[in-house]
Amino acid sequence: MSHCTVYVIPRAWKEIKDLSGHVRQRVRRAVDGLADNPRPPQSRKLQVPDLEPELHRLRLDRWRIVDAITEEDSAVDVLTVRKRPPYDYRDLDELIAEIL
Repeated sequence: MSHCTVYVIPRAWKEIKDLSGHVRQRVRRAVDGLADNPRPPQSRKLQVPDLEPELHRLRLDRWRIVDAITEEDSAVDVLTVRKRPPYDYRDLDELIAEIL
């Protein structure tokens, strides 16, 4: 996968807008970087059985960017930007329903 189109769903866009300035800039740079490298070295594939698209989380200190990679469309959908803890990934089904 060479160059991808990155989509930020409305929920994630609002979460990014609500971040403090320095964190928001780091998140924006990380999201922009997903276009050239949808699987950066510091990201991890989430273990969700029988699920398409492929889900990844990118860690930025205590913040997590959860994205879905669709190979056929060369697309990366940013689903959420949350602080961990308390975020525990329980709403993944709900987030995926927004992009399907």
